[in-house]
Amino acid sequence: MRLVSRENQVADFTAKDVQDLRKATGVGMMDAKKALTETGGDAEKAAELLREKGLADVAKRADRDANQGVVGYYLHTPIGYPTIGVLVELASETDFVAKSEEFQQVANDIAMHISWSDPRWIVTDEVPEDAQGKERELIARQAAAEGKPENIIEKIVEGKMGSFYEDNVLYEQQFVNTQKFEGTVGELVTQLAAKMGENIAVRRFARLAVGEREL
Repeated sequence: MRLVSRENQVADFTAKDVQDLRKATGVGMMDAKKALTETGGDAEKAAELLREKGLADVAKRADRDANQGVVGYYLHTPIGYPTIGVLVELASETDFVAKSEEFQQVANDIAMHISWSDPRWIVTDEVPEDAQGKERELIARQAAAEGKPENIIEKIVEGKMGSFYEDNVLYEQQFVNTQKFEGTVGELVTQLAAKMGENIAVRRFARLAVGEREL
């Protein structure tokens, strides 16, 4: 594998390379893609980078039962009374971890983030194939209408799909309060899991806003 443009840090790798790295390390799609980008498409260096970051170790615990946890919550009250409410189930393996102040605070912080970002899914694996297909088709049509060469449209689609996931997938979104944490929500959860030494994950969430209707 090679680096196409060092100036723009665009790595030459395929969707299959991302999938192979995911299978080898157990990390999420965007983490695998980011690691390949940072290492110029070198799969071995990408796997080593993920191990250094602790993501691979956290992923190994993902299959362990996480039947404990807390319900984080947030009420948005910009004008003296609540207009947005969010509940989040943050799961852990033990009640010892669930009862910790840091764990409960992270659950509440994620609820606050969701009130602002309004994601549709938790992780990229939850995004339905038809939703991905429609988005890919739309991006491709737009690129063709703009006169982009056919041989680069696929790369344009792959690049813009990253933005689609960032807009709609909780774990791919940049955490809103950068004074507390700089990174994605997924990285925030991973960091907590690495620190606690347990399988920790957002299991589900519910967001209710005054005047909004469910799509």
